[in-house]
Order: sequence, then structure tokens, then C-alpha cells
Amino acid sequence: MTDILEIDSDGTEQVSLKTYAEKAYLDYSMYVILDRALPHVGDGLKPVQRRIVYAMSELGLKATAKFKKSARTVGDVIGKFHPHGDSAAYEAMVLMAQSFSYRYPLVDGQGNWGSPDDPKSFAAMRYTESRLTAYAEVLLGELGQGTVDWTPNFDGTMDEPAFLPAQVPNILLNGTTGIAVGMATDVPPHNLREVVAATVRLLESPKSTVAELCEHVLAPDFPTNAEIITPREEVLALYETGRGGLRMRAVWEKEGGDIVVNALPHQVSGSKVLEQIAQQMQARKLPMVADLRDESDHENPTRLVIVPRSNRVDLESLMSHLFASTDLERSYRVNLNMIGIDGRPGVKSLDRILREWLKFRTVTVRRRLEYRLDRVLKRLHILDGYLVAFLNIDEVIHIIRTEDKPKPALIQRFKISDIQAEAILDLKLRHLAKLEEISIRAEQDDLQKERDQLQKVLGSDARLKTLIKKELLAVAETYGDERRSILVERGEAKAFSELELLTADPTTVVMSQKGWIRAAKGHDIDATSLSYKSGDGYKMCAFGRTNQPVVILDSTGRAYTVPSHNLPSARGQGEPVTGRINPPSGATFEGLMMGAEDALFLLASDAGYGFVAKLGDLQTKNRAGKAAITLPKGGQVLQPAAIGSVDDSLVAAVTSEGRLLIFPLANLPQMARGKGNKIIGIPSARVQAREEFVIAIQVVTAQDTLVVFSGKRHQNFKFKDLEHYRGERGRRGNKLPRGFQKVDSMLVEA
Repeated sequence: MTDILEIDSDGTEQVSLKTYAEKAYLDYSMYVILDRALPHVGDGLKPVQRRIVYAMSELGLKATAKFKKSARTVGDVIGKFHPHGDSAAYEAMVLMAQSFSYRYPLVDGQGNWGSPDDPKSFAAMRYTESRLTAYAEVLLGELGQGTVDWTPNFDGTMDEPAFLPAQVPNILLNGTTGIAVGMATDVPPHNLREVVAATVRLLESPKSTVAELCEHVLAPDFPTNAEIITPREEVLALYETGRGGLRMRAVWEKEGGDIVVNALPHQVSGSKVLEQIAQQMQARKLPMVADLRDESDHENPTRLVIVPRSNRVDLESLMSHLFASTDLERSYRVNLNMIGIDGRPGVKSLDRILREWLKFRTVTVRRRLEYRLDRVLKRLHILDGYLVAFLNIDEVIHIIRTEDKPKPALIQRFKISDIQAEAILDLKLRHLAKLEEISIRAEQDDLQKERDQLQKVLGSDARLKTLIKKELLAVAETYGDERRSILVERGEAKAFSELELLTADPTTVVMSQKGWIRAAKGHDIDATSLSYKSGDGYKMCAFGRTNQPVVILDSTGRAYTVPSHNLPSARGQGEPVTGRINPPSGATFEGLMMGAEDALFLLASDAGYGFVAKLGDLQTKNRAGKAAITLPKGGQVLQPAAIGSVDDSLVAAVTSEGRLLIFPLANLPQMARGKGNKIIGIPSARVQAREEFVIAIQVVTAQDTLVVFSGKRHQNFKFKDLEHYRGERGRRGNKLPRGFQKVDSMLVEA
């Protein structure tokens, strides 16, 4: 089937649904792109914004005029130029009036026009009043001087400007956002002085690169005092490609121990930020924050106070967390997509935007000068006619009084043009007396000088450039201001980890014989008296803090890491630790360790080998654990011993046969994993046959008492009593007293 079929009966055409839908959607998308969503590079305005500004100028709402109800403006806009919803037109108008949304507002509002906390909280248009700002004159000042093309409005009853004759690159100054069909635009605002300086640079040096222009345009300049923290090279890449992103961060200071935030990123609500922080506090994810206050008022538009729990809180780390987890730091997409002077949409680099705008401005200024020159020439022509009338005033009056058709008679008699004759006839009688030769010739001289000057400028590209430059600098001088968004190099914000947010409360982790684990608050827990499942009982425990993980050693020598803060309470019977880790089949758990990452532990096997390990080296996120102790044949893992100080500590090793050896801990190496060095000498054959092996190892200091158990008997050894058992590392050790030939266990009491 062809796309179009002629039907003979009534002459109608049939179009396939596919073709019709494609054409209709294409027409719609082009309309949205060109007449709704994207700004024009010339004046930087979308059609609705342009129509609002033009309608207000037609209503006489200049910066010096009295305010008028906004509903009057909106009515004119939608009734004459923009046949869409009144709320959409009013919202566009509100945006142009908000000093916290627009860098250089175009509308001066009176009444409730929203607030930074809630930009949508503006009053209805029947309540607010408005007029144009002084800056709007930069867009409108040359409108009636033949500078732009005019197009019929939607119903053809009047004309509207195709675009406004902007005297500066407004497309960059106020920026815009918009979503069209298949494309979007996000142009950030910039500083007027910086943009004018870059434009002048390009005007004087047309081959200037983006990098050279960025010596003037440092970065976007939002209507907020927050910091732009995007690195310089990323900003340069943004301007070179027309696409990229920016990051802004709130400005804060320390005030009497409190944190005071006094500038927020663009379009960030202070109340929302406080809500985000409060949610973290309620979820117990910010234990270091005690209170929040919003002290913003008329004098201090932004003043958010964050009260830390104590003066020991690291404020820099706290703010880094808040930057990473709240809107105190925000990213902005940049997409310099706009309609060029060729009428086509496209993403443009900074130099291309300014080049196209300079072409637009050059044409605008040339049209303005040509329009003025035409007016001057017409006036000079009329003045020549007036001079003829003055020199022959009696004869002119006679012709007018006596001739039925004085106009042809004047033309024939004085050889003047039709326009000159018409001007003479249009003069009122009382003006004839005022036609003095001196005043006519004075006006002629002034106009001739202006004509010569205009012709010089129009005839010289250099003079035209100079004029454009002077006008640009004049606008910058009148309306320019200092940069508001300061540029700062900052590191990447880092949120607290789950462990960093935990309070360091004392905790005791208890492991049962069958591998059930739980945690009790405090360190004064009698783990042996806890309730255990039938057939199960106490095996071991470790003391630490809730923000410290527990490291578990299994019978194969592998180490596993389990967070301690979310272990089940000791009020119950715990849970199988195998639900959190994946040990080899048949493995049992032989050791528990807790402490800081730099805490040291003595790891050993009952074959008499061991080494010193740092707890941080044993930690892993792998559920299958990591290798820690390499076991000799027939050897088994012993419960690790905590180390206070390597230099002042002794190692005590006792075998099942009652042999005790004491030697300096410094004689053992510090390793991340391995077999270690020989602690006490036991023949390997006896270990493999399980005839003799190490029962326990302990680390002893001068303040400790070593207690050895054998059946129901035990013996305490003060530090001075251990001298008899001291020897070199790896020796067999000395026999314990009578009755301790079979040792069951050994512990240290402080």
C-alpha cells in the first residue's frame, strides 16, 4: 500500500496510520524543541519567557513604572502570544523573579514570590504584583530600533518579536533548563563581568581557544554563596564539549563548638537538609550529633546549626559524612544545548556560543545603525524641504491659500520631493513662524555629523567591533557584580562506614562448644553461667567494643571476621556462627579475638610453633575466611593470647606432660600468616601420636600471675617465681612441681 491513495469518488486522500503518526509526532517534537523547551542563543530565552518580557514592556511595566497585578501580565501573555495554561506561564514568570533562582532576575516582584526553602510556595497571580527589572532593559532597550524580525502571533492579529535584541550573552548569564522530545538543556548561570570579558577577548582575538576564554569565565556562577568544588580540568572539559557536570558544596564554619552552615548549593532547601540529617539521627546513624536548629531569618537567609554531642567530635569528618549523605553537596548536570542562529538545536562549546552570539550581536547593531541612519537621512531630507519653505515662506503661503491642489504646485515650483511637500503641508500655521533658518541649520549640522559617524561605523568592521566592545563594557559596568559561587579545590566527601557510626560500648562475645555465638553488654559477664542448649556449653569469649569486629579462628587455621554490633543478645542462646561465615566442612572454632586493628595477638599451634600477628592483618570480608595459621602435621590451633607490649612481655608455654617454658616475647617474629617459629621443643612424632602437645600459651607481664590447672589442683606463679622455667625459645622447658605431670589448662590473672 502506498503512503497516499487518491479516492476517485470524492477526491479525498487516504494516508496510512504509520505515515500519519510519524509525521504528526515529528511535527510535535519539532514544535516542542523550537517553540517550547530550548532557548535561543541570541537572547537566551525560551518563547514563553520572551513573550512574558515583551508583554510586560507593552504594558509599560518598566523598572520605573508602578507595579501591576501579575494576573494582568499573564492574561496578556496567554491571550495575545502564548495560548497555553495560565499556571505554566505564571510559573515561568515567577522563576524570572526569584533572585535565588535567576542570577540576574528579569521580573521585579512584590508580594510572596516563594522562598529558597520552598520555591513553589509563591502566592497566586491575583495577589502578586510585578514589573520589569532594570536589567530587562538590556534585552528590550533596542527593540523598537529595527533590530529584530517580527512574526505574526498565533492568530495573526498582531506581531511579536522573533527574539529580543540582547546586548549581552544572556544565554549564559541566567542559564535555563528544559526537556524537549529526545533532547534536553541544562545551561548554568554565569557572572556578567566574566562573560563580557571573555566576549571582548573573542572579539579582539577571534581565534581564541576555549582554554583562553576560560581565563575569564572561571566557572558557572550560581545565585548562592556555596562553593563550586569541581576540579579545574573538569570545568575546562565541560566548556570544550558542552556537556559535563558540576558539584557544589555548602559553606560552613565553626562557631563556639557548633557547626553553622551559612550557604547552601543552588536550589537546595535548608528544611530538607535538616530533615535528611534528622532521619539519620532517628536511625541512630549519627550518634555524634546532639541537636539541629534552623536559625535562618531576614538578616541571615541561611543559618543551619548542627550541635555535636561533645567537643571531641571531629567536625571535618562529620561534615564530610554529611556532604556525602545529604544535599549539603549536590551535583548538577550541564548540557549546553540551545537553538543556534541557524535555527537548529545543538550542543555547543563555550567558544561556539560566544562566536554565534557575536554574529547575532553584530547583525543586531548593524541593523540598529542602518535603521538610525535611515531615520537621519529622512529627517535631513525633510529639513531641506523646511529650509526651502523658510526661504520662500510668503510664496509657500500664497500657493497653499490659492491653489486647489497645493502639493503638486509646491513640487513643481520649488523642485522638492513628494515627502518634503507633504511635510511642509503638515506643518501647523503657528509652526511656520518658528521656522528659523538658524535652528533648521543647527539641526541639519547635528544630523549630518551623526550621519557621517554612522556611515563611518557601518563602513568599517573595526569601528563596528569597537562600538560593540564599548557597549558590552558599559553594560558590565552598569549591571555587573562580583562572583557569588566561590571556586575551591576540595577532596571527595566520604560517608562514615557502618562501624564508624557505632558507639564504642563495651561488649563480650561468647562462643559455645557447638559454634553458637552471641554478645553481652559490658565486660563483667560470667559467660559460664549463661544458658546453653542441651548438650552444648561454654567454650570461649572475647572482650571488645561494639564498633570492633570479632575475629574467629577455626581448627584448620583460617580466620573469619564477624561484626559484633549486630550479634544476637546474650539473653538468648545466640545463633550458629555458620550462618555468617562459610568454614570448611567439619571445622570447629578454636579462637576468638577482639580489639583495635593494630592490636597484637600470639597465634600458636599445639605442635609448639607460633608467631605474633596484628589483628588488622587477620580481618577479611570474605565469608570463606583467609589462611592465618599453617598447622604442622598432627597439630591443632590454640586459643590466641592477647599482647599488651612486646618489649616487656614473656611467653609461657606448657605441655600436656607438665613442662613449662618461659622466654621473651620479642624472640617471636611478627607475621601476617604462616607456621611461625618453634616456641617449645616437642618431638614431632609425639605430637602426631598425640602423646605430648602444648596445652596452652599465655603472655605474661611483671604485674601478672600465671595459674596452672591440673585436675582439681592449681598453682599460682608470681612473676618472680617463673625464673626457674626461663630458657631459650624452642627448648623443652622444665618440669612443673609434683602433681602437675598432667596439665589441663593455664591462664593469666592480672
